Amino acid sequence: MKLSVVVPCYNEEAVVTRFDAALRAVLERLGVTYEVCYVDDGSADGTLARLRGLAQRHRATTRYLSFSRNFGKEPAMLAGLRAATGDAVILMDADLQHPPELIERMLDLYQLGHDQVVAKRSRDGDRRLRTALSRLYYRAVNTWVDVELTDGVGDFRLLSRKAVDALLSLPEYNRFSKGLFSWIGFDTVTFDYRNAARGAGETKWRFGSLVNYGIDGMLSFNCRPLRLAIYAGLGLAALATVYALWIIGAAVVGGVTAPGYVTLVAIIVGLGGLQMVMLGLIGEYIGRIYYETKRRPHFLLKEADGPHPAPETADAAAGARAR
Repeated sequence: MKLSVVVPCYNEEAVVTRFDAALRAVLERLGVTYEVCYVDDGSADGTLARLRGLAQRHRATTRYLSFSRNFGKEPAMLAGLRAATGDAVILMDADLQHPPELIERMLDLYQLGHDQVVAKRSRDGDRRLRTALSRLYYRAVNTWVDVELTDGVGDFRLLSRKAVDALLSLPEYNRFSKGLFSWIGFDTVTFDYRNAARGAGETKWRFGSLVNYGIDGMLSFNCRPLRLAIYAGLGLAALATVYALWIIGAAVVGGVTAPGYVTLVAIIVGLGGLQMVMLGLIGEYIGRIYYETKRRPHFLLKEADGPHPAPETADAAAGARAR
C-alpha cells in the first residue's frame, strides 16, 4: 500500500518546516510507503522556497506544485488529488491544526474497509459567538442542502483511491469540497479529536471569508432559494389581497379616509428590499452558470517538482507550461 499526503499551503513559511518534520516522523514510525505532495497556492512569503528545500532534501518522497497566483484552497486540494498516486490519500493543512499523530488511527480505520475516514474537531478554544453561529449555520443549512454537512468536519480526512477517483470525476468549476465529500458517499467513518492551535502565523479565514464560504455551501447543492422567491411572491400576493379587502371594508363602513403615508413607504421599502434579495439570489446562480460555461482551468501551474497533476482538458496547456 502507498499513502499520499496532500498539503495545500498559503503563506505558511513560518510553520511548514516544523509541519514536515512532524509529519515525516509519524510516517517513518508507521513504516508505510508514502509520498508528500505540497501545493503552494500562490504564497506571497517564502513558502515556495521552503517547499523547494524540502523537495530537494527528501527527493524520493516529497514533491510540490506551485500556482501562478492565489487560486484558493479548493483548487489547491483538487491539484493535490490529481497529483496523488497513492492507494489512499490524506488531505491536511500545514498549520499543525491537523495533528499528524492522527494518521495512524486513520490508517487503522481504512484497513477495516472504510473509503472515507474523517477527523471531526472539537471547538475547544473557539470563541463562544463563533461556536454558536457555526452551530446555527449548520442547523440551518442542513434544512436546505441536498447533502448532510456536519459541524466540526472539514478537509482533514483519508480517502481511498475509489473515493479520490469519484471526486476527480466531478467536473464543476465552483467546488465546495465539504458538500462533495458528502455527495460521493461510500463507506464513511468519523472520529473526534481535540482542537489544536496553529503552530505559527494567523488564520486565513476572516469573518468575510467565512460568510462567503457559508453562502457557497448554501447555494452549491440546491436550488431552494429560487423556489423561496415563488413562495415569497405568493405570500406577498396573499397579504396584498387581504390588505386590499381590509381597506375596502374599512371604506364601506367608515368612509374614505386620508391614505396612510407610513404604510405606503413601509410597503415600498419592504417590497424593494425583498426584490433586491431575490435578484441577488438569481444573480448568484446565473454567475455560477456563467463560470461553468467558460470552462476555465481551476488553476495554472507556475512550477512543479516531479510529475504534474493529471489535467482536465482545459488545464492541459497550463500543465505543459510548468517547469
